[in-house]
Amino acid sequence: MSSPIHEKASSIDKEKGDVDLAEVEAIVAPDFDDPNLDKDAAIQGVLEDDSPYPEVRAAVANTDDPELPVSTVRSWVLGLIWAIVIAGLNQFFFFRYPSVTITGIVAQLLIFPCGRLWAAVLPNVSIFGVQLNPGPFTIKEHVLATIMAIVGSQSAYATDIVAVQKVFYNQEYNFSYQWLLVMSTQLIGFAIGGIARRFLVQPPSMIWPANLVTCTLFNTLHSQEYAGAGNRGGMSRERFFAFALLASTVWYFVPGYLFQALSYFSWVTWIAPDNVPVASMFGYVHGMGMSLITFDWAQIAYIGSPLATPWWAEANVTVGFVFFFWILTPILYFTNVWDSKYMPISSRKSYNNEAKTYDVQRIINADSTFNQEAYEAYSPLYLSTTFAISYGLSFASITATLAHAALYFRKQIWTQARRAMHEQPDIHARLMSRYRQVPEWWYALVFLAMFAAGVICIEVWDTKFPVQWFILALVIAFFYVIPIGMIQAITNQQVGLNVITELIIGYGLPGRPLAMMMFKTWGYITMAQALQFTSDFKLGHYMKIPPRSMFFAQVVAAAVTGTAQLGVQAWMFSNIPNMCSPDQKDGFICPSTEVFGTASIIWGVIGPQRQFSKGQIYYALCIFFLIGLITPVISFVLSKKWPNSWFRYLNFPVIYNGTGYIPPASAVNYVPWAIVGFIFQYVIRRRHFSWWAKYNYVLSAALDAGVAIAVILIFFCLQYPKNGEIGINTIQVWWGNSVPFGGADGLGTPMKILAAGETFGVKEWH
Repeated sequence: MSSPIHEKASSIDKEKGDVDLAEVEAIVAPDFDDPNLDKDAAIQGVLEDDSPYPEVRAAVANTDDPELPVSTVRSWVLGLIWAIVIAGLNQFFFFRYPSVTITGIVAQLLIFPCGRLWAAVLPNVSIFGVQLNPGPFTIKEHVLATIMAIVGSQSAYATDIVAVQKVFYNQEYNFSYQWLLVMSTQLIGFAIGGIARRFLVQPPSMIWPANLVTCTLFNTLHSQEYAGAGNRGGMSRERFFAFALLASTVWYFVPGYLFQALSYFSWVTWIAPDNVPVASMFGYVHGMGMSLITFDWAQIAYIGSPLATPWWAEANVTVGFVFFFWILTPILYFTNVWDSKYMPISSRKSYNNEAKTYDVQRIINADSTFNQEAYEAYSPLYLSTTFAISYGLSFASITATLAHAALYFRKQIWTQARRAMHEQPDIHARLMSRYRQVPEWWYALVFLAMFAAGVICIEVWDTKFPVQWFILALVIAFFYVIPIGMIQAITNQQVGLNVITELIIGYGLPGRPLAMMMFKTWGYITMAQALQFTSDFKLGHYMKIPPRSMFFAQVVAAAVTGTAQLGVQAWMFSNIPNMCSPDQKDGFICPSTEVFGTASIIWGVIGPQRQFSKGQIYYALCIFFLIGLITPVISFVLSKKWPNSWFRYLNFPVIYNGTGYIPPASAVNYVPWAIVGFIFQYVIRRRHFSWWAKYNYVLSAALDAGVAIAVILIFFCLQYPKNGEIGINTIQVWWGNSVPFGGADGLGTPMKILAAGETFGVKEWH
C-alpha cells in the first residue's frame, strides 16, 4: 500500500513529471513528528523547491543572488559604528532606573537609511583597492551590518561581575582583568555555537521563529519577493509596515506615559482596592493577574512576540502558567505553605522572618564570607510563593530538557552528527552550499584563545575560583547547548541554566561569592551566547550571507562591543557621583547589579544547602527534579500510542521553562500574550492564511519597532531631561497613572500582618 506522501507526490508528478518520490519522502517524513509541520503543506513546499514549513516560506525568499556585495567597507563601517553606539547606550541605561533598551529592530531600522545615504552621497572611488561606494545598499550588506550591531548590543553578563565586585565587595581589579573576563565569557560561547551549527542551523526543522520577523523586515525594507507570500493583493507590505509602525509609536505614548492604567489594566482591583484576596488573584503588580487585559504591546511582548512563536508552543506555556500559577500557587498560598501568607503572593524580593526585605549585610563578615552565628541570630531567607515555584520549575526544566532531547531528538542528533552540509535537502541549505564554509579549526582556535584568557583571569587575580571548576562550567554549557538549542529553534523558548549553575557551585564551593558569579557566568551565559550566535548564524543562513563573512563580523563585533561596554562602565563609575546608591539623583541606582550581587550572597555565601537540602524550608521543591525527568517520558509514550492526538503537542521543557520570567514578569505578560497568540497563530493562520502569510511577521516587526522608538522618545524627551519633571503636576499626575500602583496590589499587602517585633516561620535554623 502506498503512503500518503507517495499518493500526494504522484498526483503532482503527473502534472510536473519530474518529482523524485523517494527524495520527497526522505525530506518530509523524518519531521512528521514536529507539531509545527503540516504534512500536506510540507509536501507542497518541497515539491515547489522551498521549505516544508509555511512560516519559513512566508518570511524567507527561496532564491539567492551570490553576486550581491556583502562584506564591504560600507557594511563594516556602519556595523561597527552602530555596534559601539548601541552597546554603549545600552550599557549606560543598564544601570539606570527606569531603563531603556535599544533592540535589534531599532538597529535594523537605523542602519537602513544610513546605508542608503552612503550610496547616494559618497563617491565611487577605491582606497587601497577597496571600493568606497560599491553601488546601491544591498540587503546582504544590511544584514551583515545589523548582525554586527546586535551581536553584543545587550550588556555583557560579565560586566555585572565587575560592578558587583566594586559595589558589594570593594574589589577593584584593573582593566586587563575586566577585559579578559568579558572576552572569555562572550566568545567561548561563539566557538561552541559555531561547532553546534550542523545541529541547530542546517536542518530545516530548526526554524528559529524569532528570526522570521527579522527576515520579513529586511525583505520589506528592500522590497524583496517572498516565496511563501506571493502576490496576495491588497495593501503592500511596505505600506502596511509604515502604517503599523506609526500607529504603534503614537499609541505607546498612552499606556507608556499618559495613562499607565491601560498598561496595568487590573480593573477588578480598582473596584475593591484594599481587598487582599482580590488583589492576590486579580492584581498585576503583586497578584495572579486574572484581570486578563492590557493595552500595552510592551507588556504583551515582554516575554517575546506572540506573533513569532508557534501556537502549539504558546499553548504549552499557557498550560504551564495556568496550572502552576493559577491553580497550584493559590492553593499553596492560601494554605500558608512556607508561611507564605506573611508575604505577597508574588514578589521578586526575598524576606526575613519579620516580613521585611532580607538584609544580607547582617550575615556576612568584613571579607564578605558567611557568618554562621550572625545568620542564626538573624533569620532564614523566605521567598514569595511565585518565586519559590519558579525555582521548582527551573529544577524541572533542567531534567525535562535532557529527557525530552533524548526521547524526541536522539535520531536527529545522531543523523546530524554524521551528515555533511551538502547532504541537507532544504533549499536554503542548497543555496548556502555554494559558499565556502568556516573550518572547524577556526572555532577551535577561538575557543582555545578564550579558554586561555579565562585561565589567566582566574589565576593572576585572587578569584578563589579553581580552574577545574571553570572547566566544569564549560562542560555544563557544552552539554546543554544542543538540546536547549533544538527546543529554542523550534519553540522560540530558551531554557536557562542560571539556577542549576547556582546550585552546583553553591554546594561545591560555598562561601565564595566571586567564584559563584564566575561559575554561573561561564556555565550559563556561555550557553546563552552560543545560542545567540547560532540564532545569528540561522539569520545569515536564511538571508544567504557567506559563512566566512559572518564569522569575522561576529568575532570582531563581539570584541569591539565588549570593550566599549567596559569603557562606558568605567567612565560612569568614575564620573557619576554616588553611582549605584539608592538615592542617586539621576536614577543610576543599578537595580540589576543589586539583584546580581544579592544572588551572589544568597547562593555563594549562604548557599543552597541552607535552603533546599533535607530539613530546610524549601526542600520540597527538589521533587521537581524528578517530575521533570518523568513527565517527558509519559508524554512520549502517550504520543506514540495515539500519534494523531493532542499528546504529540505536549512539550514539558517549554511548559516548565516558559514561565521562567516570573518574577519579575507577571500574568500581565502571559495571559494577554497567550490571547494574542491564539488569535494570530491559530485562528487567523488557519482561517485567513493568505493574510497571515503576507502580514503577520510584518505586523510583529512594526509593533516591536514602534514601541522601541516610542520608549526612546519618551525617555530622551520627557523622562531624562530635568530628572523627568517635565510632566509632573501637569499631564502625568492623575488617577490613571496612580491607580495601578496603589491599593493592596501595588503595595504588596500580605494576607497576614505581623505585630511590631513579632516573627513568623521556623524558630531554629542552621
